[in-house]
Amino acid sequence: MLSPELKIKLSTPLKIGSVEVNSRVLQSPLSGVTDLVFRRLVRRYAPDSMMYTEMVHASGLAHVKELPKVMEVDINERPISIQLFDCRPDFLAQAAQKAVKEGADTIDINMGCPVNKVTRKGGGSSLLRQPEIAQSIVREIVNAVDIPVTVKTRIGWDDGEITILDFAKRIQDAGAQMITIHGRTRAQGYNGNARWEWIARVKKVLDIPVIANGDIFSVESAIKCLEITGADGVMCSRGTLGYPFLVGEIDYFLKTGKKLASPTTIELLECAKEHLKALWEYKGNRGIYQARKHMAWYAKGFNGAAELRQQFNTVETVLQGEELIDRAIENIIN
Repeated sequence: MLSPELKIKLSTPLKIGSVEVNSRVLQSPLSGVTDLVFRRLVRRYAPDSMMYTEMVHASGLAHVKELPKVMEVDINERPISIQLFDCRPDFLAQAAQKAVKEGADTIDINMGCPVNKVTRKGGGSSLLRQPEIAQSIVREIVNAVDIPVTVKTRIGWDDGEITILDFAKRIQDAGAQMITIHGRTRAQGYNGNARWEWIARVKKVLDIPVIANGDIFSVESAIKCLEITGADGVMCSRGTLGYPFLVGEIDYFLKTGKKLASPTTIELLECAKEHLKALWEYKGNRGIYQARKHMAWYAKGFNGAAELRQQFNTVETVLQGEELIDRAIENIIN
């Protein structure tokens, strides 16, 4: 159970600098996932939560006339943060200004992505090894925009370099208004357990809000994480893949102390069908190919799920996908 003090804190709005968010549960930015379509599904069940775009490479914006689709936000989807990554403060500052014009409520800087193609270029979690550059990035963006700047990072590069305590203080000193910490090192990737105890240590030394991330797959895990870390909120990542209900379920529990009934398998599959159709309407054939992974995430935990996942891998049209889902629903009913 949450302590009375923590329960009171979590029932109040989250203040990120000048921005007030009426939810302590955030949807993580996920590359290839958190597009406009996905965010709309999550927001249906979590209308007050902060959403994040997929991460945007700042250098790639330097010479474009039109902003990429990953930066597109709906004027009605507030609050919304646009996440940027790079290692060059000037490019990031320019990109942040474009993000403000696009409608961002906050700018988030990715300093935690462990993927080689990002870290090789000096972005993501490689900044954990370059704290001075990380500070310069935050300062430059803070000076360039009039909305809050936040950072998402990890606890360190590897077990021999868990540097988050010093790194987080530097980020705060540079002007960041919130930090989200994934409780794994870069070397861990997504393996092993998130080490929430390190998030708890960070919380004790910072004044800005600290958001806990990593291994949030249910209401129960969110509560346990908050108890251990004393964090100001939680951010859901992989737990929402094929399950856009999770952010709303946790948010509802924190606000009411009651658990929502989980969606039935049929409700999940109906959601999958809606997701598929919306991706096709938004992105055309590219949306169908992107939908394959989403459909596979939805197809879990029922008889015939493995076969359905295989069939989704070859879907070429929205009609094919809808027929597969309808057939699965029919089999469940019968």
